[in-house]
Amino acid sequence: MVKESIFVKYFGDTPLVRIINFLILGKDFDYSMTEIAEGAGVGWTSFIRAWKTLLKNSAVIHTRDIGKAKLFKLNTNDPTIKKLVKLHWEVIKEETNKHFPKKEIALN
Repeated sequence: MVKESIFVKYFGDTPLVRIINFLILGKDFDYSMTEIAEGAGVGWTSFIRAWKTLLKNSAVIHTRDIGKAKLFKLNTNDPTIKKLVKLHWEVIKEETNKHFPKKEIALN
């Protein structure tokens, strides 16, 4: 079961957004396509549709092969992806601040 994400709530619970969220959270690791689909909580058919978009835009890169499995990770060298990762964390920060505003502490 996939936990609810502020990023997914903000941009809409779609397979593409779920996959991007999963890849951003695990951006330092590489995964097989099956691991990404399962980790994002996306069905295989929906995953393949979204995956084609990610490959076409070079948002993901092939890192290595283990047996028959090809492993991929988020293309953090791409300038657009760098901005998307930054946006991801800004959205989470802003939405968190809305729900848990900072409290001022009186110092005596």
